[in-house]
Parts: sequence; structure tokens; C-alpha cells
Amino acid sequence: MSMDSKLIKTVNKLQDAFATVGVHNPVDLPQIAVIGSQSSGKSSVLENIVGRDFLPRGTGIVTRRPLILQLINRPAADKANKKEEAAKEEAGKDNENEWGEFLHLPGQKFYDFNKIRDEIVKDTELKTGKNLGISPQPINLRIFSPNVLTLTLIDLPGLTKVPVGDQPKDIEKQIRDMILKYITKPNSIILAVTGANTDLANSDGLKLARDVDPEGLRTIGVLTKVDLMDQGTDVIDILAGRVIPLRLGYVPVVNRGQRDIENNKSIKKALEAEREYFESHAAYKLKAQYCGTPFLARKLNTILMHHIRNTLPEIKAKIQSALLKYQQELLTLGEPLDEEGNTANRASLVLNIITEFCTEFRTIIDGNSNDLSSFELSGGARISFVFHELYANGVKSIDPLEQIKDVDIRTILYNSSGSSPALFVATTAFEVIIKQQIKRLEEPSIKCINMVYDELVRILGQLLTNKQFFKRFPTLKDKFYQVVLVFFKKALQPTSKLVTDLVSMESCYINTAHPDFLNGHQAIAAVTERVKQKNNDTHASNNQQIDSKKQQHNPANALQTNVEETNSNGSLFGSFFSGNKKTAKKLSASSMMDAPPSTLKATGALSDREFMETEVIKLLIQSYYNIVKRTMIDMVPKAVMLNLVNHAKEELQRELLTELYKHDVLDDLLQESDSTRQRRNECKKMIEFSLPHPLSGLTYLNFLEKPNIMENSEGRIIDLYIPRKCSATNRLITAKDHASVQINVADVDAEGRSSSSFATYALCGFVRKEAESDDAINRLAQQDGYLQNVFSYQQ
Repeated sequence: MSMDSKLIKTVNKLQDAFATVGVHNPVDLPQIAVIGSQSSGKSSVLENIVGRDFLPRGTGIVTRRPLILQLINRPAADKANKKEEAAKEEAGKDNENEWGEFLHLPGQKFYDFNKIRDEIVKDTELKTGKNLGISPQPINLRIFSPNVLTLTLIDLPGLTKVPVGDQPKDIEKQIRDMILKYITKPNSIILAVTGANTDLANSDGLKLARDVDPEGLRTIGVLTKVDLMDQGTDVIDILAGRVIPLRLGYVPVVNRGQRDIENNKSIKKALEAEREYFESHAAYKLKAQYCGTPFLARKLNTILMHHIRNTLPEIKAKIQSALLKYQQELLTLGEPLDEEGNTANRASLVLNIITEFCTEFRTIIDGNSNDLSSFELSGGARISFVFHELYANGVKSIDPLEQIKDVDIRTILYNSSGSSPALFVATTAFEVIIKQQIKRLEEPSIKCINMVYDELVRILGQLLTNKQFFKRFPTLKDKFYQVVLVFFKKALQPTSKLVTDLVSMESCYINTAHPDFLNGHQAIAAVTERVKQKNNDTHASNNQQIDSKKQQHNPANALQTNVEETNSNGSLFGSFFSGNKKTAKKLSASSMMDAPPSTLKATGALSDREFMETEVIKLLIQSYYNIVKRTMIDMVPKAVMLNLVNHAKEELQRELLTELYKHDVLDDLLQESDSTRQRRNECKKMIEFSLPHPLSGLTYLNFLEKPNIMENSEGRIIDLYIPRKCSATNRLITAKDHASVQINVADVDAEGRSSSSFATYALCGFVRKEAESDDAINRLAQQDGYLQNVFSYQQ
């Protein structure tokens, strides 16, 4: 088997491994994705490459799932019967040297390619139904034949624009997204199939390829229906790159027409007709060897082989990284528990989980977690934010006077003085009002408790989500949630009572002797100064409005008016009747003695004395309320921390042990989830079966390891590991610190010097040799100072 086939088979093993386990490819594998519109002839191109009819045909969307087609070249078992096998192939009969295998049907071989077609249809309908919907889940088909080159192709659904029948309305978007999922990957080679009898600028396949590969570096074009072009036209300009240039070029092919298929024209005859067409056509006969399906297959094989070779070191590094990840995840998932149930082990496991949970809970609250976020507040920092931002600012924003009007204060002043008019500002009125306002602090304080409770529940949810053992044991997770939530709710009651008591403490005793409180004398002095300033401003304003006619004003009338106003506004309850002043003047003396109304309310403007008393009360309320707010901002967080947060930190572990550490419930609590068991099996498969085997075939391409001598069908190749210190010695090529090149051993002289030119690729050189010389190899191995030892490559 050639080295090239081994490279492609190595990638095939990786594809099968990922598909078998059912995980998304952890690495970007080299692959050839076939895209094109529904009528571009994709299926015919693939069947011509395989040499067999095996793909479903029909109208509309036929390929509704990605088909990963792995072609394996396998020499015929008995070359003596070659003519007989060729005759069977010509007649479309079964050939024991050709068969197909589906990954979802391991061990089952399909020698009848019609049954391969039926199985593709059957498995497609199993996932998508019998309608015309699509599914991104691929079908893996491997075909063994002596008539194919080792190659891997991915046949994708044809591009369509208009939904047909019961197709989803967004079928175009679904197909486009599925195709982009494959061709967006940098290691994907895009095989864009386009009909030559259409305008290349309108090609759906090339347009989509240009979206992800604008420079055309990894796109190869296939021109179908060349024989259906108008007479006198050809695709020479396209092949020469003068229309839409592609780095990998174009290949024209001729497929069977619908009439050929209906007449059961064999693919072998179709390929012969294709060869004759290009050899006889005036435009193509000089370059006929670069046209047709056989050349396309060879070209794809060469491109894929070189692409795999250049990307394998990167792939191996990614696979090794993925392997480490699976090993770490398997370690995290833990070993499956004994089905019979070892009580001691299960009890120990539950105890460890409780201890780890409570330790992490305390760590998050204290801010000592190793997973501190730099993007957002979390854990205890959020609780601190509730205390010092939300609660503190909420309390500070409360205005004790926003719900009290001046007339209300005046009414309370009169009510608090009882039957005897007060000579000074009543203390009782101040206490009544301030106690009412202090009660308003209870609501934001209770809200603060609830917000802290929500933060604790948030921490609980964070732990239940992030901890692997809760994903492993869902019943244990649910029980943890129930127990901890009930514990938090129990702690809410004493916390709320303590905070309510704090508010009651403040309202039950008004400490007017507080050093920060503005006492009555200071308040009166401040208000007096304020009134005096106000009167001065008013007097100055009035003086500006007096004109010369004021001197002619009757002093007697002015005196009478002042007396009336003084008598009206200066009485004790004058403001309660000020609204009916004019009416009162006209009432008789007997009418003034009528019984008071059932409800007496102050409606008039404040007298000077009432204004003074009201302002003093307001000033005292603001002064004392600020003291109370500072006290609550300081004490409520302490109360919440004492009875809720610290209580949870100290008593939660005891509560969990009491409720969960019971032998009769351990079996129920430690029931593993189905997803955990499935994931453990996936990791084991990836570690034990899938990854190690393909990796063993990549050893000779690892340029960071020791050099190898490899054997293939064309001779022996020496792969040398050249250190930088000797990169310029004895005409060796300049290399990076760890470079891998391969030298034609025949070009090494007696002194171990190489005079050959080196064919080097991006990561690994690959030079065929015409002859072999063990002496030359030994001489190279003995050159101390600039060549490492040579080791045999293990097949």
C-alpha cells in the first residue's frame, strides 16, 4: 500500500471515530466537499468517479443528508479472473472485489450497489421522514474497489431557491447553512460543480465557494455538460482562468444524460464515450489528458494527499489536545458506581460532596474563589452591592416631608396641644410625625433581606450548575436544592423579625438628646433667621413698587385695614375659617355662635406663628430622620449578615448532613444521569479506540520527534531532524529550530555531505529516492554535531 493511501485512510479512521462516538469533530480534518445546484450533475460526477450506480436519483432534493464517501483502492483478489470480473461489472452484476460498507451497519458488506442506494434512502428517511426535509447528520459510506483511487468526498445537498411540496419555507437557508458548516473550515477543499452550458457568473456553487474562499485558493471547479454546449462554443477560457480564476483550476467532464441512464448505459461505456469526446473535439484534443473523470479523480487524489500531508502535524497536535481533554473529562466524570451498592463508599462520596459544596459556598461569599470574574460582580460582592448601593441609596432617597403638607403639620400641632393653646412648639407633634416616617423604613429594609436571599439562591444555582457531581447525580442535585432552599427560607423569618425590631426600636423612643440632633432652640433660631431674611426681601420688593401717590393715601383707612387683618389672621383658629372671611363679616353675632361643623379642616394660609411652628417642626423632622437613616443603613446589613448570611455559612453543612447523610436514601441520591453514562462511554471510546489507532500512523510525520526511515512502494526515504546550529554547515538547507526534511539517500557522498536539492513543503518535506544506500544512511547517522541519529520506522 502506498504512503498516500495510508494518509487518506488515517483521516478516514478519524472521521469514522468521531461519527461512531457521535461527537462533533474536535479538529478540522482535511476533506473534499462537493457542492452545486440540484441540476449541476453532482451525483453523476460522483458515480463516474466510483464507476458504479449507487446514488439515489429523482426530482427535487435527492441528497438530503451529507454523504461522507470514502473510496478505498483494494487490488482484486484473483487477477486470473480479471476478465470475468470485468464482464460482471459491465453487466452491472455483483463483483466480489467491489463492495460497500455503512458505518451504521458495522460488519455488513453490500456487494449489490442497488442495495447501497436503497440503504441510503432508507437511512435518510429514518432521520428526515418521507417528506423533502434535510438533516445535518451525515451518512458514512465506504466503498472498496480496485477501480477507484483512495479518496474521500462529502456529497452535500444541492442548492435550491424555491421550496417544493411540504418542504420548509426556509429550505434554502437550511441547505446553505449546512453547506457552510463544511466549506467554511480552512482545511476543507471545495469541489464546486457547475454546468458548462450555463453562465459561470451565475453558478450557485462557485458563488457560495467565493463567500468563504474569496481568493480561490482551495476551490476546484468541475464543468459538467460540456457536450451540451452550443455548437462553436467551448470552455477553454474558463480552463485558462480568464473568467473566474481558481488556484486549483477546472476540470471538464461529460456525464451520462437522462436517456443514457434510462437505457442502462454502463458507467464504463460512459467513461469511454467521455474519453472519445475529448480526444476528438477540436478544442480539447490537444489537452485531452487533462480532461475527463479519470483525470479529475487523480487530481483530487493528489490534492487531498498533499493537503493532508501538509496539515497532519497541526491535526496531530489538536488530536493530542483533544485526547487530553477527554482524559480529563473522564477523570471528572468518575468511575461508575457499583451496581450492588457499597454503602460505605456511597456514604463517603455524599460526605465529600457536602463538604466540598459548603466549602465552595463559603469561599464564594468571602470572595476567595479561584474563579473570580473580571467582567461582573459575583458572590459576596453582589451582597455588598445590595447593602451599600441599593439599600443605602434607597433609604437615603426617602424624604420624610414628601408625604406631609404644611396644613397637616398645622393640624397635628393644634391636635397635640389639646384644650390649652401651646405657648411653644409641641414636642408631641414632632414625635407623632417622626414615628410615622420611621415606619416607612421597614419596607426597604425587608426588601433588602429579600434581595440578599435572592443572591444566596443565585450562589446555590451557580454551584448546582457548575459542579460536575451534580450533573452526574441529578437526584442529589434536586435534593440539595430543596434542602438548601428550605434552610434559607427558615432563616428569613428571624432575620425579618430582627430588622422589624430595629425599626420598632427607632420609633418607640425618640432620642432628642442625640448629639447629632438639631435641638429646639437651634431650630427656632434657624427658622427665625430664615423668616427675617424672607421679610427683608419682601419689604425691599414692596418699596420698589411704591409711587408718589402713596403719600395721598388715607392713614385712617390703612389703620382700620391693618386692625381687621390682625384680628382675622391673629386668632387662634382663624385659619380654620379664613376661607369664609368675607361671609363672616356680614353674619350677625348670633350666627357666629352656631355649632361647629362635624369636620374642621384648615384651608387658609398660614399665619406668621403657624408658619414659624411648621418650619421648626419640619427642620426637626429632617434632622432626626437623617440620624435614623444613618442608623438603619449601618444596622440592617449587620442584622442580615448575622441571621441570614453568616448563619448559612456556619449551619448549612450541619443541615445538609442531617437531611442527606442517611444510609436509606444514598442509593436514590446517587443514581447517575443517562447523559453522564453516555458521556463516559463516549470519552472511553475516544480514548481507548478512536484516537490512539489513527495517531499511530502519524508518527513518521511528527517533525518534533526523532527522524525516521520509511519504506514505501517507491523505495526508502530518510527523514532527518536538523538542529539549527548546523543549518548552514556542509550545504544543508537553512531550517528553523525544529525542521523536518527528507533527503534522497543516493545523493549523500562518502563524507556524509548532501549535494541534492530539497523538495520541502509547508511542514514536512517529502522526497522520493531512486536508489538506497545503507552506507550512506549510516554515514549520515554518524555525523556528530549536525545530524541526529536515524531510527527505523515501525509499520
